[in-house]
Amino acid sequence: MNYISRLHSKTLDSHPQHRAIKRILSAALEAADPKSAVRAILKRDENMLIINENIYSLDELSGVYLIAIGKAAPAMASAARDVLGNALKGGIVVSKYPSKDDLGKLNLHLAGHPVPDERSLAAGETILDFLSQRNERDFILFLISGGGSALITAPVADITLADLQSITFHLLSSGARIDEINTLRRALDRVKGGGLAQAAHPAKQVSLIISDVVDSPLEAIASGPTVPNPTKNADALAILVKYDLLNETPSAILAALKANQDNEKEVAKGKTLIIGSNRISAEAARDKANQEGFKAYILTTSLQGEATNKGDELAIRLRTDKERPICIIVGGETTVTLNKATALGGRNQEMALATVEALSGAENVMFITLATDGDDGPTDAAGAVVTGETFERASLLGLDVQTHLRAHNAYLFFSALDDLMMPGPTGTNVNDLIFLFAF
Repeated sequence: MNYISRLHSKTLDSHPQHRAIKRILSAALEAADPKSAVRAILKRDENMLIINENIYSLDELSGVYLIAIGKAAPAMASAARDVLGNALKGGIVVSKYPSKDDLGKLNLHLAGHPVPDERSLAAGETILDFLSQRNERDFILFLISGGGSALITAPVADITLADLQSITFHLLSSGARIDEINTLRRALDRVKGGGLAQAAHPAKQVSLIISDVVDSPLEAIASGPTVPNPTKNADALAILVKYDLLNETPSAILAALKANQDNEKEVAKGKTLIIGSNRISAEAARDKANQEGFKAYILTTSLQGEATNKGDELAIRLRTDKERPICIIVGGETTVTLNKATALGGRNQEMALATVEALSGAENVMFITLATDGDDGPTDAAGAVVTGETFERASLLGLDVQTHLRAHNAYLFFSALDDLMMPGPTGTNVNDLIFLFAF
């Protein structure tokens, strides 16, 4: 999919190089396209199923079944269905968004994200029941993408959905990293940390994964439903202590974590392949930027930390870099520690807002943040655009940067400037990308 027509902001659209910039951003999003990623790795040649370099005889299988979970699940499932044809006997798709395609015999379930809801609970139990009916002649194709941790859940012990919702909200608000949040999720859930692989045994299994986690550790992507859990209950408790959340944690969760009985699962061995990631998208953007005449390089795809702090650091780097024209690409996922419940923004918008004063007066620079799933925090924006003129434009409108930062209201700030990036949902998620341009 080409995203150029969906990438707009007042500042970007008026820039002399807006076409080149949009082609660079679009290249990054295109590289994470779920359908293209699946079709590149999954092939069928008559009665042979080919996944990367592995070949499976369909004559030796009773059928292929599909389990797709995550924001990209409908698109990934649609592509796999087209490839598998009559070899596909059925399956379940769980996502945040409806499918744009006819999924045929696949059952689609919509569920809650980023906080699990009753639909997430129902989806988790439905998938576990479905997998329990499989046998050694069945083949399970797992399609896993960002958002899977919240979209399906099956809590352990006496933990309720309300308990999971509570701890998820507090972790998200505390500034905890996604890998830390997923450590808690794996400890508290029967589908995570290898739970789906265990339920699917003894069927043959392959997992195709689009990563939404920094550096793509398999156990952290959708909380690792098809891979072993490397962390223990003690690790989960340590995270609650780190963020001073013990008093906010439901008693059932604390009881489960302190029981000294780790939620260990016998995980069946299956092949696991990363088919989309932040690194892959960053490399596509870098290659396109070089083609467009920029000297382009990837600074890192492991960016983490408080959004405002990282925005300050990147603004200084952009302002002091003397090379022209240049495109510095940064990937990762920052956090925002909220201090009020009415905040309207997200980590990408807040990072952009943190650069406004630092870049004030800088000539021929542009700072763009972009959430690859198309929405940032509780908003319909994916990020924002900042230049050396943004501070002056905001001042003329009576917009105070620090006031909006303290209130975490970056959305309202950039909306007034018409400089929000709003490409709409992309149907995928490979973390965030930041683009530092100097012309």
